[in-house]
Amino acid sequence: MIQLCGFSLSNYYNKVKFALLEKGIPFEEELVMTHSHEEAVLNCSPLGKVPFISTPQGSLCESQVILDYLEAAYPSPALLPADPFEAAKQRELITFIELHLELVARELYGQAFFGGTVSEGTKARVRKLLIQHIAGFKRLARFGPYVGGAQFGMADCAAWVSLPLVAMASKAVLGEDLLAAGGIDWKPYAKLVGERPAALKVAADRKADQERIALLKAQGG
Repeated sequence: MIQLCGFSLSNYYNKVKFALLEKGIPFEEELVMTHSHEEAVLNCSPLGKVPFISTPQGSLCESQVILDYLEAAYPSPALLPADPFEAAKQRELITFIELHLELVARELYGQAFFGGTVSEGTKARVRKLLIQHIAGFKRLARFGPYVGGAQFGMADCAAWVSLPLVAMASKAVLGEDLLAAGGIDWKPYAKLVGERPAALKVAADRKADQERIALLKAQGG
């Protein structure tokens, strides 16, 4: 059986978990915190990043590599269209969301979610990049009703876990939801996808872990 390693506060962990649940693949979860320096973790994920999976054949890291493996190894139900071009369009959206939106917004997370501080220079640079990249994303995304069109697909596993973070981080640190300001009406989309049974499970587990961590902090644990 596949073991999914990581923790449910990670959007990339939840991207893989979402796909596993959507495809109905049996799996177990193992709690592994990010940037672990344990030898057993580094043998599976050389940079100590999560998520990674353990399979009977060996381990795999990097969330998109994992999703591509799952799609090839467990082709039904499919998360990619049969048409090669349309499948590539899904991967194009994923790359855009993760590389040009989420990775840029991630520089704000320390202040937005963890009580840190971001410099004014970083704020200005991130704002400029996000405005530019969101305009580009708007040209690609369809939201018809799913991010790639009429059918739920692999790109939605990435979009649903990352777009809200981009919006919330920009709102918290820059004073403006740059996704909404850029014409991306992401909230109805997030609600639609969030009503899927797999998404409900991902969200419930994430909330439970958030509450558990908050309780530990309150108790000084």
